[in-house]
Amino acid sequence: MTIGIIVAIVVVIIVVMLISMYNGLVKLRNNRENAFANIDVQLKQRFDLVPQLVNTVKGYATHEKETLEKVTAARAAAMNASTVDEKVAADKALSGALAGLRVSLEAYPELKADQSFLQLQNELADIENKLSAARRFFNSTTREFNNACEVFPSNIVAGMFGFRRAPMYEPTEGREALNKAPEVRF
Repeated sequence: MTIGIIVAIVVVIIVVMLISMYNGLVKLRNNRENAFANIDVQLKQRFDLVPQLVNTVKGYATHEKETLEKVTAARAAAMNASTVDEKVAADKALSGALAGLRVSLEAYPELKADQSFLQLQNELADIENKLSAARRFFNSTTREFNNACEVFPSNIVAGMFGFRRAPMYEPTEGREALNKAPEVRF
């Protein structure tokens, strides 16, 4: 009789541990999804701001049509993305197009002095800073989730229930560009 009770207690402990690990993995996955939802909010604000910025620039930079078309196309692609991976790729394309727009604007000193452009530029900078913070938080929650999926013994539970390692939010520039010091000119 005592052996039966000991076995029952061990089984109950194992079941409780499995349930606890499973629930922990679900919470971590949900935290990661919530973190990406925060990125989505910032991306929506950015998407709403881009057409205003493009229209303001159009008045000054009519011959920069190709750059403006790239920004507009990247914005449209980003808005139509449905999965997390598609949204990450589309956001990278939009970030690249916006960087190209910033470079081409250097040729227009009168545009840089325009009050509405300055306000839009400040709002865009603010949104980019918020996006950067949201991406860091997303990567932090992704790291926690990935750790839980890979460490023993929760990796066993993760494998049993289909939890897999999730991708991090990688920068738009290549690693070589990130390791290179920025060039400063006066």
